[in-house]
Amino acid sequence: MKISLNILLFFICVSSFAQDYYPKDYFGNPLDVTLVLSGSFAELRSNHFHSGLDLKTQQREGLKVYAAASGYVSRIKISHFGYGKAIYIKHPNGYTTVYAHLQRFSPEIEAYIKKIQYEKESFEVEVFPKTEDIILEKGEVIGFSGNTGGSGGPHLHFEIRDNNERPINPLLFGYDIKDTTLPVIKEVYAYPMDNNSYVNKSTEKQKLRLISLPNGDYTVENIQAYGTIGFAIESTDRQDLAYNNNGVYNIQSFFNGNKKIDIHFNRFSFDETRHLNRFIDYEHYKTKKERLQKLFIEPHNPLSLYNESDNQGFIKVEDSTASVYKVAVKDFKDNTAWLTINIEGKKEQDFKLKDSFVSSYFIHADKTNELLHKNISVEFYPDTFYDDFYMDFSVSNDTIILHKDIIPVKKHFKITYDISNYSPQDAEKLYIARLVGYKKYPWYSNTIKEKNLIYTITDDLGTYALVTDTVEPTIRAINFKDGQWLSKYRFLKLKIEDKGSGISNYRATVNGKWILMEYDYKTKTLVHDFNDNIITETKNNLKVIVTDNVGNNSTFETTFYRK
Repeated sequence: MKISLNILLFFICVSSFAQDYYPKDYFGNPLDVTLVLSGSFAELRSNHFHSGLDLKTQQREGLKVYAAASGYVSRIKISHFGYGKAIYIKHPNGYTTVYAHLQRFSPEIEAYIKKIQYEKESFEVEVFPKTEDIILEKGEVIGFSGNTGGSGGPHLHFEIRDNNERPINPLLFGYDIKDTTLPVIKEVYAYPMDNNSYVNKSTEKQKLRLISLPNGDYTVENIQAYGTIGFAIESTDRQDLAYNNNGVYNIQSFFNGNKKIDIHFNRFSFDETRHLNRFIDYEHYKTKKERLQKLFIEPHNPLSLYNESDNQGFIKVEDSTASVYKVAVKDFKDNTAWLTINIEGKKEQDFKLKDSFVSSYFIHADKTNELLHKNISVEFYPDTFYDDFYMDFSVSNDTIILHKDIIPVKKHFKITYDISNYSPQDAEKLYIARLVGYKKYPWYSNTIKEKNLIYTITDDLGTYALVTDTVEPTIRAINFKDGQWLSKYRFLKLKIEDKGSGISNYRATVNGKWILMEYDYKTKTLVHDFNDNIITETKNNLKVIVTDNVGNNSTFETTFYRK
C-alpha cells in the first residue's frame, strides 16, 4: 500500500507539474525547411480560433513531412473540406501531433488507407488504427505537404494537442520562429457600456484616432469620458521572414497602473472555439471586415483565454479625473507594442444616446423562441444567443429575413417550411438556401425533407429562401478523349460542376468495378491515380455518375485503352 501511495503521489506531482511544463526538445521539425508561418496559433478566423501553426512550404506541394516524435498513428481522416488529408500521431508523453492538408501519405500509410477506401468505396474516410498498426519513429516520413481540404494555398497545418484533445501553441515546445518585429495596432474603439456612460458626448461606440509613434508604440487623441467604458483593438503580428499578418500572443490592459485584463493565446478547447464571435465585435466584423478584439468580458463568455481580469476588463471613469489607460500587445518573442489613451473624466448634461432597433419580435436568449408565419416556422432553442434582442423578422413569399447577420449565434437553430402546396414533382427539386452577397446568391443550406415538411439546421442569421434546382451537374474529361490510349498516363482527370444546389456525391466505375477518384472542390476536379493498379484490362469502360443535393444526376461514359 505504501508503494502504491508513493506511485500515486508521483503521478499527481507529474500531472500537476505537466500543466505548466512543455518539453522544449521533444518534438522535431515536421519539415526540413526553415519554419516560416503563414498562420499562427489562435489566430482569429471565421467562427473559430486557428488551432495550430500554418507552415509555409515554399509555395509548392510535395515537401516531405516528418513525424515530430516517435509514436503511433491514432487517426487518419480524409475529407473534401476542412483538413483534407490529415494524420494524427499519439506520442508516449501523452501529446498528439496533427498534420493536415497533405498531398498524399507515405507509401505504407497510403497503402493502408487506400485499402480501406476501396473496401468502403469512398474517398472520404475516417479510421482509428490500433496502437500496433502503424508505429513511427521520430523523423520518419509520414507524407508530403499539399493543399487538400479547406486550404487556401500550399502549406502544412501542424498541431500539438494535450490528453484532453485541446490544441496548444506549438511555440511553447521550443519551435523557433525568427521574430524581431513589433506587433501592429490598426484600430482602437471605446465602448460606453450603458446609457449613463459616454465617450466624447456619445453613448455610441467611438473610433479613436490612432497616432503612431516613432518607436513603434501608439497613442490616440485625448478623449473625454464618463461611466463604465470598455476598449477594443484590431491588432496583428508579423514575423521577420514573412510579409503576411498573423495573430498576436498576449494582450494586457492597465488602468492607472492596475492590470485590467490579461489574454493569452496559448491553449483552448474545440468546444469553446466558436465563442471567438463573443471575443470580437461581431457586428463590426460583418459590416467592416475588421476583427476588433474586445478588452472586456461580456456575460456568457466562456473563453479560457483570459488569465486574469479586474472588473471583467471594464474601467470606471469618474467626473473631474485624469486617467491613463494602457494596452500592451506582445508576440511570442516578447516584442511589445504599447498603446496609451489619456482620459479626461467629464460628466455631461447633454449627450447623444445610441440608436436602438425595436420590433414586434423580442428574443429571450435563455428561452425557446419560435417565429411563425403561415407555412414557415423558425425555432431558436435556449442558449442560441448570448443576449436578448429585438429580431428583424419578415416573410415575402418563400423568402425569410432573419435579421442581418450581425448577431453572433452560439448554436444551431431550425427553419421549417410546409411545402404541401407544391406538387410532389416540384417539391423534389426544392432546397433551402441562404442568400449571400450583394446579389443574394443562393447558397445551399443542408436540407432535409420529411413528408410535407422541408427544414434546415443552421447557425447564421440572414436571408433564407426556398429555391428550385432542376439543372443536372456537368461532367467533362480534362486530359483524355473517348477511345484514347492512356498507357503512359499517370492520372485520369475529369471536371464536375453544379451551379444549383451543389454536388452531393459521385461514383466512378471501370468495367463495372468501383475506382477511387479524389475530389478537389476548389478546382472542381475528379482524379484517379493509375498507380492504384485497379485497372488491369486493355479496353476499359469508364462510367461516372454525379448527383446534386436535390437528386439531379448526370452520367458520363467513355472508353479508353491501356497496356
